[in-house]
Amino acid sequence: MRTFLVSIQKEDKFYVARCPELGVTSQGKNIEEAQANIKEAIELYIESFGEDLPREIPKPLWTTIEVAHA
Repeated sequence: MRTFLVSIQKEDKFYVARCPELGVTSQGKNIEEAQANIKEAIELYIESFGEDLPREIPKPLWTTIEVAHA
């Protein structure tokens, strides 16, 4: 069992789910569908390329930055 970081953002009419660790992207009409679809996409990615995955994938640092704008 492995845990992967996933980002989900609303983009137009869909929620777009991205796994930056693997470069996998999916979408859904709602958050739950996006989560289910990205899980399936990650499983398919690992099924196809799993033997090439490193044992430990470094977790990215996610933070926010405040920028002034006009």
